[in-house]
Amino acid sequence: MAILLALVAAAAYGLSDFVGGVFSQRVSPWVIALMAQLGGAVVVFAIAMFADGSPTQADLLWTLVAGLGNGFGTAFLYRGLASGRMGVVAPVSGVGAVLVPVVVGVGTGERPALLVWIGILVAVPAIWMVAHEPHAEGRGLGAGFTDGILAGLGFGTLFAALGQIPEEAGLLPLALNQVVGGITIVVVATALRAPWVPREPRALVGMVSGCLGALATGAFLVATQTGYLTVTAVLTSLYPAVTVVLAATLLREHVHRAQALGLGLCALAVVLVAAG
Repeated sequence: MAILLALVAAAAYGLSDFVGGVFSQRVSPWVIALMAQLGGAVVVFAIAMFADGSPTQADLLWTLVAGLGNGFGTAFLYRGLASGRMGVVAPVSGVGAVLVPVVVGVGTGERPALLVWIGILVAVPAIWMVAHEPHAEGRGLGAGFTDGILAGLGFGTLFAALGQIPEEAGLLPLALNQVVGGITIVVVATALRAPWVPREPRALVGMVSGCLGALATGAFLVATQTGYLTVTAVLTSLYPAVTVVLAATLLREHVHRAQALGLGLCALAVVLVAAG
């Protein structure tokens, strides 16, 4: 069940990122990111009202950390998707999202097998190959590489923190995570002097992305409560594959040979970690 839920989370995250990325090119990505957090919060709060659970103070502190990672990751992911190529930003963020939970899992007592460490080593050159665009003269790194890294760190923090919240806490932490994420987006956008106030109807599409993201986060939360953090986090981090496939088929984004090999190494890294 944990593996199935993690894969559901991966599919929902990938679809959410694709929808958010497309509209982030038409509306400010900060606006789309904020609307996504608010849309997810409304849905989860409505469900949480009918769900049992009593979060402790420690659970709420982990919720705060998860929300900060959620908002930070979503903001920079959407900014990267708006300015760069989905086939670059999504895989880089996905690999980054794997590393943080693995480190936290080890620190909290989980002992990954040798295959996990091999997977992490494979992920390092994979990041470079996916991010490097052969025809990006003078840039070296593909557009959105930095945003992908920042998004990966944010999502890795989200995954690691949610993995510390027990089943007895219910769904309220998940809803509060969305609210904290929205506040984080506003703070970061204000610091960067980026527009974040919704001013046009198209911004409401961000709520669709947010509902998909909330579904993904909920599935991941339940998966971590019934399985290992290191395994569920890696499987959930398959989400870039969905985004890349959608971008290649619907937006006709071209994947260069080196990037294709990098994507293959990303997949291999995920499989190795999951197998370990």
